[in-house]
Amino acid sequence: MLIQPVYGLMKPTLRTLLLCSSITGLFWISTGCIPKKADVSASFTEADSLTEIILNLQDSLLITWNQMISDDNAKIKAMQFLLHEIEIGGQIGPDEVKALQQRIEQLKSNRFNAKNINQEELVEEYDFASNSLVSELITLAEANSAYSYNSTMQKLVEQIRMAEQRVENYRVKYDDIAVSYNAFIHTHHQILSASENKISLETKALFHTVAE
Repeated sequence: MLIQPVYGLMKPTLRTLLLCSSITGLFWISTGCIPKKADVSASFTEADSLTEIILNLQDSLLITWNQMISDDNAKIKAMQFLLHEIEIGGQIGPDEVKALQQRIEQLKSNRFNAKNINQEELVEEYDFASNSLVSELITLAEANSAYSYNSTMQKLVEQIRMAEQRVENYRVKYDDIAVSYNAFIHTHHQILSASENKISLETKALFHTVAE
């Protein structure tokens, strides 16, 4: 006699599966051990979300700062090139060229940084030194008899002037982001400080171009 294979044991029917599932559910309910989803507390989820916002704000601050410094460096380089053009024109002597060159080189070393921009006297001193040089160099360039047809000098003067106009825009943009960053840290400091995500919660200094 041929033995028929018992397909029911090998391939449970949908009804059998539902019945087993119901029995299993009743067992967990009766024992009070209802399985839970991933045991992630709301506080950690919130901390992760807040951390992501903080990191995005930090990135925005860094990008804006680097754009500002890069633009300022380009302006200083243009000033050096303009001085070279003035020197070639023979308007000023070697000693005056050397003195102007030293003043240009000192700009970078005397420039403020992200931690001390709230010390207004430092920013004002840098601005005074930079603006004085810009004024002197442009005056010398425009007084050159060859300026009207020297396209190199004209382009350098325009580049320097445009950079001067962008300074305040960069500072306002940086302060806007920094104010939001500082306010966010103040509001969520308790959660962020208790989080396992190790990030700096130090507030940022401002140029004071906007109200804190």
